[in-house]
Amino acid sequence: MRNRIGRTERTESTASPGSGVGSRAIAPIGVVLLLAIGTVLAGTVATAAFGATTAVPDGSPTTVAIDATAERDRITLTHRAGDPIDVRDLEVRIRVDDEPLARQPPVPFFSAIGFRSGPTGPFNAASDPDWVAGESASVGVAETNAPRVTPGRTVEIELLVDGRRVAHAEAVVKPG
Repeated sequence: MRNRIGRTERTESTASPGSGVGSRAIAPIGVVLLLAIGTVLAGTVATAAFGATTAVPDGSPTTVAIDATAERDRITLTHRAGDPIDVRDLEVRIRVDDEPLARQPPVPFFSAIGFRSGPTGPFNAASDPDWVAGESASVGVAETNAPRVTPGRTVEIELLVDGRRVAHAEAVVKPG
């Protein structure tokens, strides 16, 4: 723009060419949009995280994923994913080379015929009975139980709640 003397004056505009809106008005709209997107994402993550631990409508637990390892006479199960399991409602069935143990572990327990005293994790009666993802539980099978849990044999573990199978795993017994 030229002034009366013939010099060019510089003027600064806060408006974008042809927009009719000042550039400063765009910032609050952007902040509001970012907050809205962040809130929606946080709600989605919270729903996924906390919704994953609910029981199905009929009250029975969903299937869980477990891993099994066996070393000498000790069988260890790790809850990898799924709903928490109250071990007071849990039935554990163990088979060795397709033959069921004569005595099955009465979880939770501390001392039981056919098993070494002091199971670990939620299988121990003194522990929190809720078995959650990431936790391990183990039992030691006594020599008085049959068939014997010895290196090279295959151990198969089945978990049931209310007679319904919720998990299954197997492992080959390793020497200790």
